[in-house]
Amino acid sequence: MSYDLAVVGLGYVGLPLLKEAAAAGLRVIGVDIDANRVDMLNSGKSYIDDISKDDLGEMLDAGFRATTDPASFAESAVIIVCVPTPLSDDHGPDLSAVRSAAHMVAACLTPGTLVVLESTTYPGTTEEVVRPILEKSGLTAGRDFSLAYSPERIDPGNGQFGLRNTPKVVGGLTESCRDQAATFYGKLVSRVVPTSGLREAEMAKLLENTYRNVNIALVNEMAIFCEELGIDLWETIEAAATKPFGFHKFLPGPGVGGHCIPVDPSYLSHTVRKLGYTFRLAETADEINGRMPKYVASRLQRALNRERKSVNGARVMLLGVTYKPDIADDRETPALPLARELLSLGAELCFADPYVRNWTVDGVSITPVEAPLYAVHDCDAVVLLQPHSAFDLAAIARRSRLVLDTSGRMGRYDNVERL
Repeated sequence: MSYDLAVVGLGYVGLPLLKEAAAAGLRVIGVDIDANRVDMLNSGKSYIDDISKDDLGEMLDAGFRATTDPASFAESAVIIVCVPTPLSDDHGPDLSAVRSAAHMVAACLTPGTLVVLESTTYPGTTEEVVRPILEKSGLTAGRDFSLAYSPERIDPGNGQFGLRNTPKVVGGLTESCRDQAATFYGKLVSRVVPTSGLREAEMAKLLENTYRNVNIALVNEMAIFCEELGIDLWETIEAAATKPFGFHKFLPGPGVGGHCIPVDPSYLSHTVRKLGYTFRLAETADEINGRMPKYVASRLQRALNRERKSVNGARVMLLGVTYKPDIADDRETPALPLARELLSLGAELCFADPYVRNWTVDGVSITPVEAPLYAVHDCDAVVLLQPHSAFDLAAIARRSRLVLDTSGRMGRYDNVERL
C-alpha cells in the first residue's frame, strides 16, 4: 500500500486526524470534492482554526497531499470518512454526503482495507446505509474488508483537549473489525474505548451532545423566568457550581450553534420516531434553545424601551457572530436568527467579529465594523454574543450606551444587562 491512511472530507474533523497521523509517521492522503480546498492545502494555506500554517507545513513536509481523485483509496490500508451530516430541510438526517463518499470508496475498495465512518449519524447507519454501498464492490464486510464506526469528538478552538488526549470510542461490525480499528487508532490517541457493536458507538456521540443540549436548555429556560423573578442566574449558577459532586455547570446563551449540538439530538429523535415514540425531552430542549434568539431580541427591545427608544430605527451592533468564541466557524450560529428577528423589527444592524469579514442575513449584507471599541459610542445598543479574546470587553462596556450581554463575560456595569 502507498498510504497508511486516506481521509475523505478535509474539514474540521478530517484535517486534525491527518495531522496526528502524519505526526505519528504514517503515510497519509486527503480526499475532498472541493478543488479549492485541495489547492489551498497543497499550497500550504489552512482554512481550519485548529490547523495553523505551521501545522500544515509540517504535514506537507511529512508527505501529506490533498486530492480530488478517489483512486488513492485503492492504495490505502485505512480509509476514514469524515464528511458532514447536516439536517435536511424537514429537520431530518441528511446522509447525502455519507452515501456519496461510500460510493467513492466502493469504486476503489480492495481486500484487507479497514473502512471507518466518523461522521455523526443515527444508530444503524454504518451497517444499514454504508455497508450495502461498500459491498457493491463485490467484497463482503467483515470478511474481505473491515468496517467500523468511531464518532468524532473534535471541539474547535479547544486548547486543552484535542484528538490525541481525547479517548476514542470504537465499534466494529465484528470483533475483528473493532480490534483492527482499535489498533489503528491506538497509534494516534492516548486511549481507545471499544464498544460491543457499531450501534453503541454511534449512539455514544448522540448521547454526549443530547446531554449538552438538554442541560443548556435547562439554564436557558431558567434565564427567562429568573429575569422576571429578579434573580441573577449567573450568580446562582456559580454558587451551585461550588458543589464538588452531582453538578456540572452549564451557562445560558443566545442559542446553540455549531455542527453538533443543534444537529445530533435531531438524529436521535429521528431514530426514536422510527420506533413510534417521540423523544420528548430532546425535542423540548430543541424548542427552548431554538427560541432563545427571539427571546434575546425581546430583551433588547425592553432594554431600549426603558431608555425611551424603539428597536425600529435603532443602530444595533452584534459583537461576535460565529457560533463560539475565538473560532471562525459560523455553522448554525444563533447570531443569524437573532439578526433576522432584529431586522424584522426595523433595527439598523452592524457587526464586529475578527474572524468574519463579510456577513449576510437572507441576502442582506450586514455592515462590518473593524474597530468596535470606537464605533460602539455611535450605536444605540450592543449585543455581546461571543466574547472573542480580541474584544476589550471592559473598554467596550465603558464606551457603550447600552449592552445586552448574552455571555455573562462583560462584568458588572450600570449600562450592561446580562441575559
